[in-house]
Amino acid sequence: MQAKDSNPPDGGYGWVVVVSAFMVMGLTVAVLKTFGLFFVEIQQHFDELASTTSWITSVTIAVFHLGAPVASSLCVQYTHRTVVITGGLLAFSGMALGFFGLNMVWMYATTGFLQGLGISFSWTPAISIVSHYFSKKRALANAIASAGECAFAFMFGPFFQWLISQYGWKGALLIIGGIQLNICVCGVLMRPLASSCLLEASHCETKTPPGTGASRTDKEDESPIMHKTFNWMLVRRPEFVLYAIFGILAAMSFFVPPLFLVPLSYSLGIDESWTASLLSILAMVDFGGRLLCGWYANLHVTKTIHLLAMTITLISTSLMLLPLANNYLSLAIFTGFYGFFFGTTVAIHITVLADVVGMPEFDNALGLFMLIRSTGGFVGPPLAGLIVDMAGDYRAGFYMAGATLVLSAGFLVMLDRLQQRKKRGSKIRTKPEKSTLPYPSLLILKHQ
Repeated sequence: MQAKDSNPPDGGYGWVVVVSAFMVMGLTVAVLKTFGLFFVEIQQHFDELASTTSWITSVTIAVFHLGAPVASSLCVQYTHRTVVITGGLLAFSGMALGFFGLNMVWMYATTGFLQGLGISFSWTPAISIVSHYFSKKRALANAIASAGECAFAFMFGPFFQWLISQYGWKGALLIIGGIQLNICVCGVLMRPLASSCLLEASHCETKTPPGTGASRTDKEDESPIMHKTFNWMLVRRPEFVLYAIFGILAAMSFFVPPLFLVPLSYSLGIDESWTASLLSILAMVDFGGRLLCGWYANLHVTKTIHLLAMTITLISTSLMLLPLANNYLSLAIFTGFYGFFFGTTVAIHITVLADVVGMPEFDNALGLFMLIRSTGGFVGPPLAGLIVDMAGDYRAGFYMAGATLVLSAGFLVMLDRLQQRKKRGSKIRTKPEKSTLPYPSLLILKHQ
């Protein structure tokens, strides 16, 4: 039975959902972004190379991306609430089991795989349900919800450092896992709308008591939604392929700086308490970059793909300059530049994807884009770790990240050129054809 209340309320209980999503963002992605504080501790405990240790973060990032389309599909069958609660339990399990720290393979499976799956199952439905509750205020609601990542990362830097100093890295993992159980509480608060969870109305129909005339599930309508998680035909579109390659290269770079920023500061002899504050600075300027770039993009002064290419270039420049720092002040300044431009990129890169594929294909394109981009997140940190091991200097990882971003900007330029060429071609084709009759009088005689 189709619910009467099919329109998003644009407020009311929706703000409770926004606050819950805000918390989920902080308890998932913010934890991932500040995990670099554990890097040196785990590396020294197992006496492993940087490339070997970095696979923990690499697995987490890859599973986070790979699990996103699975989480979306589960939301169709069940509810956002159920999937978020499941994600909270998985995230807790990953950290709690990581407490035992048996060996590196164990860490890959727990704080890597289970934590990544928990983040994916929590983050994806939390972002999705906000869009179901809001229509006119959707941009504002999504901005507030995504800000949780930055707000929590700002606090988690010094807090995690304190936990490690007081309870060791194993005890800190267990406590953080307990904190992540609050994701389940947030999930409980995400009350589904009557028409929520993509096609929640279809889900509700399957639970209508028999005999009411509304218990029939329309298999033909449900099947395309359930099974068309990806539209693989998108890979035949050159524009999407170019943007997907950009996504791979960008993902190879984005997760390297937070991972090696802490080890780099240690190598410069910076005190641990000051080192943790670098992650707080990173989160604070990231937040400012998102808000400022989101506001500027809404003015439509600059084409979004041009704005993205510019921010990517500025990020790569800041990463190339960051290794030149030789004390806390210079390192904090370059970190601030990187964090700000990273925030501007995050604010618009999904908008550019919508411009590339169009809104009718956006949902399928987003899932496929996340899947393809996961390869970059999976390869990037270990590759940077290998380069660090070969060079014997953490600065090499930042140079690698900066160079990869420069390469990714090249694909944005090619994408823009392709779009412009197709636009010019479509204008030529749509021009009215000239009449083959030499005189208007002959045209009149023809119609007669």
